[in-house]
Amino acid sequence: MLRSSVTAPPLDALLRRYENPGEPLSCKPVTQGLLNRGYRLATTRGAYFLKHHLDGDHDAIARQHRATQRLQALGVPVAPPLEDSGGETVAVIGGRCYALHPWIDGRHRNGSQLSTAQSRRLGSLLGLVHTCLAQVMEPHAARSAEHGSADPEKTFALIDELLEKARSSRPRDSFDTLAEHRLLQRRILLERHAGRRPPPGRAGGWVHGDFHPLNLLYRGAEPAAIVDWDRLGVQPRAEEAVRAAAIFFVLPAGQLELTKVRAYARAYRRAAGADAAELRAAVHRVWWERLNDFWILRWRYQLDDRRADPQFPAASALAVWWTEEYEAVCEAFAG
Repeated sequence: MLRSSVTAPPLDALLRRYENPGEPLSCKPVTQGLLNRGYRLATTRGAYFLKHHLDGDHDAIARQHRATQRLQALGVPVAPPLEDSGGETVAVIGGRCYALHPWIDGRHRNGSQLSTAQSRRLGSLLGLVHTCLAQVMEPHAARSAEHGSADPEKTFALIDELLEKARSSRPRDSFDTLAEHRLLQRRILLERHAGRRPPPGRAGGWVHGDFHPLNLLYRGAEPAAIVDWDRLGVQPRAEEAVRAAAIFFVLPAGQLELTKVRAYARAYRRAAGADAAELRAAVHRVWWERLNDFWILRWRYQLDDRRADPQFPAASALAVWWTEEYEAVCEAFAG
């Protein structure tokens, strides 16, 4: 019998809730991802993905589960949780929330591993997600909310704080040197473009909220399952399309593969019914967001969390390149 501990999930109490789940054989943490705690659970009846929901919001988790069940019925590739013997999908044990999902055999693929045709398929898939969410979620929540844009004055203050931390870091390494360079560079760009701050954006509808390569599993050339719906919410939908492309199609040097972006964006617009003006506005807002965003440096210097450090070189270079190639990026998404 496998033991539970402070860090391991309470397998015995959990599995008793389900009909014929089998006896546990192994429970290994899934290491990919930054914010989730998941496990590959093997039993005498098969394999499962066991998720520990760290936020513990039972109602929000149940809403995510209902959404994926309805999306699956509409043909969206998802992996809804299993229902226990009482028809529940959220197991609350010791004040913690767990869910048991079928294990999906597949692999993650970034944009460099996708052909142009597969990039087009990716855009169509995200468009399908947005149109299907509009069918299965409460429509009233998507009508009136506004989403503000970053205040450059607050960003300047943050840059000063992060610069001080980067310069005083000991022992100083190459990351600290690059961080100082990018912070100084970003300050100059913000001073130059501060007048281009976008107005508040209207929320366009329900979105996945975290659509990127680690939340999409492929089986061969086709998407097998969109996972991790923790950030399901109401946002300007086209901005999710732009954010996703900026993750899938960014090159190590911080440039976007614009040929693939163009194929992806055109397919997304067709599938979601979005026009070029919506995408162009989204490009501007996400560009501004990137120009003011220092989440990786905040994790490192404010939270002493270095898990995202490997993403910094490409992410920080992208903001600079995007500013220089602004019109070309807009054309790729909206042309």
